[in-house]
This record gives sequence, C-alpha cells and structure tokens, in this order.
Amino acid sequence: MTTSTRSATVSTHRSSRSMWAILGLVLLADAVDVIDATITNIAAPTIARDLHGGEGLIKWLGTAYMLAMGVLLVVGGRLGDKFGQRRLFLVGLSGFTLASAIAGLSPDPTLLIAARVAQGAFGALLIPQGMAIMVKAFTPEMLAKAFGLFGPVLGATSIFGPVLAGLLIGADLFGLSWRPIFLINVVLGGIGLVVATRILPRDDGDRSIAIDGWGSGLLAATMFGLLYGLIEGASNGWGATAVTSIVAGVLLLTAFGYRQRTAADPLIKPSLLRNRGFSAGMLVGLAIFAATTGLLYVLSLFIQEGLHAGPQQTSMALLPLTVGIIATAFAAMAGLMAKLGRTMIFLGLVFVLAGCAWILAVVQHSGTNVSLWTLAPAFFVTGVGIGGIGMIYTIALGDTAPDEAGSASGSLSSIQQLASGIGSAAVATIFFHGAASGLDHALKVSLVVVLIVTAVSIPAVGLLPRRAPQES
Repeated sequence: MTTSTRSATVSTHRSSRSMWAILGLVLLADAVDVIDATITNIAAPTIARDLHGGEGLIKWLGTAYMLAMGVLLVVGGRLGDKFGQRRLFLVGLSGFTLASAIAGLSPDPTLLIAARVAQGAFGALLIPQGMAIMVKAFTPEMLAKAFGLFGPVLGATSIFGPVLAGLLIGADLFGLSWRPIFLINVVLGGIGLVVATRILPRDDGDRSIAIDGWGSGLLAATMFGLLYGLIEGASNGWGATAVTSIVAGVLLLTAFGYRQRTAADPLIKPSLLRNRGFSAGMLVGLAIFAATTGLLYVLSLFIQEGLHAGPQQTSMALLPLTVGIIATAFAAMAGLMAKLGRTMIFLGLVFVLAGCAWILAVVQHSGTNVSLWTLAPAFFVTGVGIGGIGMIYTIALGDTAPDEAGSASGSLSSIQQLASGIGSAAVATIFFHGAASGLDHALKVSLVVVLIVTAVSIPAVGLLPRRAPQES
C-alpha cells in the first residue's frame, strides 16, 4: 500500500469517526430535550409540594417548556442558516445548561417557571442546528443511518424521561429531592459543550439571509394558540378558552401560509412545500407521532394507575417496547431501509396496528387483572412499528438541499413538538374521560383512536419517495 493510499484510508476513517461523534452529540442534545419535556410528568407533584406552588405550578412546569420550544423552533432553524449552525448550537446548549442550573436551584415557583421558559427557548435554538449540520456534513449513506436513529432514540427517551424522574426523586441524592432532574443537565451540557467545540464543523452562515419578521410573529402566535389550546383543554376541559385558542391558532396558521407565499424571504422555503416527500413526511409525521406519543403516555398511566406498578416496574414493563424500537433502528442501519425504502414506513404502520390491536384484545379479555408478562409481546410488536415509522426522517429530510437544511429541520422539529403536544393532550384527554368507566375501558378507547389515526395515515405513505435518499 502506498503512502498516499494509507493517508487517504486514515483520512476516511477519521471522517467516519467524526461523523459518528457528531451524530452522538446531536442525539444527546435531542434526547435531553425529550427527557426535559416529559420529566415533570412524574416530578410535578413533588416540586409543587416543596415550593408550595399548587396546581398552577403543576400545570405550567411542562406547559412553559413546550410553549417556548414550539413557538421558536422554526425561527431557530433560520437563525442557524444566517449566523451558522455551529454558533447557534453552542449558544443554545450554553443557554440550556445555564437555564437548567437555575431551574434546579430555584427557591420559588416564579423563578422555576421562568427557567423552564428559558430552557425551551434555548432548546429551540439548539435542536434545529443538529439536523442541519448533519445534512451539510454527512455522506448520503451516513445521513440515512443518522435519520434512521432519530425516531427510535427519541421514542425510547420519551419513555425513559418519567422513569428517570421517579428514580432520581426516590434516590433523594444529597437530600436534593427533585432538583437533580434539572441539575443533571449541567453535567451533560458541560460535556456536550466540550465535545461540540472540538468536533462541530465551522461555518459562518449566510448573513445575507433575511429573517421574515412578520412570518416569525405569525408562526409564533400560531404555535402558541394551538399548543396552549391543546394543553388548556387537556388540563381544564374544552371550554371557551381552549376552543378559542385553537381556532385562533388555525386562523393564524392560514395567515402564516399566505405570508409564506408572498414574502420575499419566507421562513419556510416554498421549495420545501413543493417537495412531495417532505410535505407528505410532515403530514404523516404529525398524525402518527401524535398518536404514538399519546399511546406511550397512556400506557405508562395504565400500568401505574390501573395495574398499580411503581416507576421501576413500569420501566421494566415498557422495556420490550423500547427493545422493539431499537431493534428496528439497527435493522434499518444494517441495510433494511436501503432495500425497502418507503415500504419500511408502511410496515411500521402495519406493526403499530397489529401491536395496538393485540394490546386491545388482551385488555378486553383481562381488564386490569392483566399480567405485565402477557402484555410484553404486544409491546414489542408495537415498538417494532414505532421504530419503523421513525425512518420517515430519512425520507423527509434526507434529500433536502444544503441551503434548505435549517428551514427543513426547524420545520420538522416544530411538527414533532406540535405532535407531542397534540398526542399528549388529545390521547390523555380521551383516556381520562374514559376513566370514569374504568381504566381498562379508558385504555381501550385510547387504543381505538390510535388504531384509527394509524390506519388513516397508511395511504399517505404512497406519496413518499420510493427509495431512501442514497438510492434516489
């Protein structure tokens, strides 16, 4: 082997290692975001008792974070295009880490809620940059592997977040009670910053990019109206405030759409909306991620409230689901996605249908006397399906042009956040309304809704590209 050949081989290996390191960093940032969005589901009552915050604090601990994140995500993507993804990633991670420290040390409810808003806002600067960096820096083959991991990893962490909260609070580390659920981000954020400064590729952005102020304002108001209405409806019933907020959000969304068609520098590039694969990915992702996010939440509720399992038992019961998600991710990375293309999304939806139908049949037969072991196979099948659906990122984002990276990733991240809000609010509302007739009945009604949404999503798969991006 010649010296030049050896050098080229070493360079290739270094490039490969660098891409995997970047992927690990981006996944860490996204996983921390998902955990922080869900971790207060279990921790909220303990925090409220300690800070004497009452129901208002319980309600706004999650809401403040979700609203700030959802409102600013797309804008965060465009800021990365303008000022450079590396710079915005570092700013976002630094701010998120500092806000987490303030949240963990907050002496009163007001400062804690302000810190949660800051976490969400800096998270909105951080999250879109990771995908945009990968779109620009990764080879098509590596990009397909990377996007194939997002759905499975985030699905697993959405289960892990509440369980982690229960474990940390139960451990009462150093007598700090709930505070370590936020302070752990200081450690993770510090490590992430050290790694990010070393491995993220430098880019100056494009200062000529103009950020549409009117479009940003309309989109922020749209996301606020929709998310606030959904959260208010799920928390306090679907009264005038919730309905008015959602209607206003829909009207503002219409105005935002008109603005995008007429603005000189639209926030979401028209070329993205003309991309059939991207648009179909957004729609299918919105529907199915909302359904599966809500499903994961109500399964956890059913196991804890209906079957009287503790946090550790619940995490073990949901382990087959997590294993199914991860197994599909590795199968996709091993070449299954390249062979099947959009068929893998179709199979994911079919497996979700089969898994949910299986759970429904078991609960129909045994009610709240069901054994966790009996549910395990159905959970695994459902997890395999959720993992397959997660591959939709490969199709929707994998073929975007480099100058569309920030807008595309910000848009899909906003859709993911909106889907989480819709799923948690809508499916949880259905579950709690059905609980009057028993928790087994509540779960069955929730499962029927998920089955309907999944079935309706199947025809849209035909609008996606036939093959994964590297083979398109």
